[in-house]
Amino acid sequence: MKTWRILIINPGSTSTKLSLFENEVCLFTEDTFHDSSLLLTFPTINDQLPYRMQVVREFLARAGVDLRSVDAIVGRGGGCCAIPGGVYAIDERLVRDTREARGGLYHASMLGVQMAAELGRENGALELMMDPPVVDELCDLARMTGVRGVYRTAISHALNLKETARRHARSLGRRYEDCNLIVCHIDGGISVTAHQRGRMIDGNDAGGGEGPFTPTRMGSMAVTDVLGALGGKSREELRALCSQAGGFSSHFGTSNSDVIHAMAESGDARARRVWDAMIYQVCKAIGSMAAVLCGEVDGIVLTGGLLRFADVEEGIRRRCGFIAPVSVYPGEFEQEAMAAGALRVLTGQEQALTYPGHPVWQGFADD
Repeated sequence: MKTWRILIINPGSTSTKLSLFENEVCLFTEDTFHDSSLLLTFPTINDQLPYRMQVVREFLARAGVDLRSVDAIVGRGGGCCAIPGGVYAIDERLVRDTREARGGLYHASMLGVQMAAELGRENGALELMMDPPVVDELCDLARMTGVRGVYRTAISHALNLKETARRHARSLGRRYEDCNLIVCHIDGGISVTAHQRGRMIDGNDAGGGEGPFTPTRMGSMAVTDVLGALGGKSREELRALCSQAGGFSSHFGTSNSDVIHAMAESGDARARRVWDAMIYQVCKAIGSMAAVLCGEVDGIVLTGGLLRFADVEEGIRRRCGFIAPVSVYPGEFEQEAMAAGALRVLTGQEQALTYPGHPVWQGFADD
């Protein structure tokens, strides 16, 4: 096989993770931390673009890589319009909609497509995006709420969820498209999702704070509780509770899971109660996804950073092991997923999709 060079750009809220692959092999990877005090000097996330681009150029220089030798550049997707999963060619419409956060997700991941496009213009490399957080493959029933005209949205850790599901399907000697799986990403944010034969048909809105509470997110609460306890807070304060100020941050003033887990292990009763309640709520969400799949579940698949703590896996096995076998893939596979997607396109196994420029779902005709 020809040797293809693939550059992966994955901007996060306080870091930029960069990798250079030759086919399936990762040659170099770096995760550059950005102090929040520095990032706050930029009025908007988009204003960080020149700073983040300099990080990429310094990475290439340290790795001794001439940009002209790169065949494909993959930028992590951001808040474009909601689309089905897959590998997409980056075009001007995708860059514009991501920059404008048309899909409603305002997060540093919106820089990935912009950075890939800027570098691609310089060297003519293939510019790609894969499985952004706004992947929407919801079934119709999953969209409904009890308020007419208000519908649930799909925001999740789609990139890692789908890649982990593919890996697990291969471990079973099957295709992802032939399996029914419950896949959970458990870290600072938590996504619990139902995958039916290659489509992510339901799951909590992790970007909106729905579902289990997490180290940084408040999780689902009754509207009456929100109105009673949080009614005096501003829109910005409420949004922060859904993304960074809820969960452990609210209970303990820190979202550092290592600190909270150490407190629980040392006998702190409140820390133990909060930690175990988070696991309990993940288990409840897994149960709901089993119902979505009518109990036809080939496996429960766990991934994400909090799987470094053994009691997370143990708690889920104890409560949910009766549903289906539980398998664990600690950490995340975002870089590998983007590289594999690019390689499939470069080798002709798959054709890059065209970004449609509008949400995949635009309402029910009779509503």
